[in-house]
Amino acid sequence: MKVTILLGGLLLTVFSLSAFAEKEVSYKKDIFPIFQDYCLSCHVPGGKGYNRSGFDLRTYKSLMKGTKFGPVIQPGSSLTSTLNVLVSGHASPAISMPYGIKGGLPKDKSALLNKWVDQGAKDN
Repeated sequence: MKVTILLGGLLLTVFSLSAFAEKEVSYKKDIFPIFQDYCLSCHVPGGKGYNRSGFDLRTYKSLMKGTKFGPVIQPGSSLTSTLNVLVSGHASPAISMPYGIKGGLPKDKSALLNKWVDQGAKDN
């Protein structure tokens, strides 16, 4: 009986700690500031990135709309999201983003974007 209670308490503690360890990434607080710092100079109407791709990063809605070629975010899968591949440094240098930054976004910013997409790319 004591072992069962102890084991149950231990499992509850482990699951509770893992839930707290997985902080939800916020589009407004975490992701949009990355776009402001690295992307919005080109990906707004009139910008080079927008003129070439039709990709507008001013709003969540326009982000999720994607480019004239299709969506760039696959909620729940950073590995198959075009945006994540382009900013991670794993794309051809000819199309890697942000333009002019060798190797893509800084690793911490890229990891945060990956986590947000993996968590469902919510408008939060």
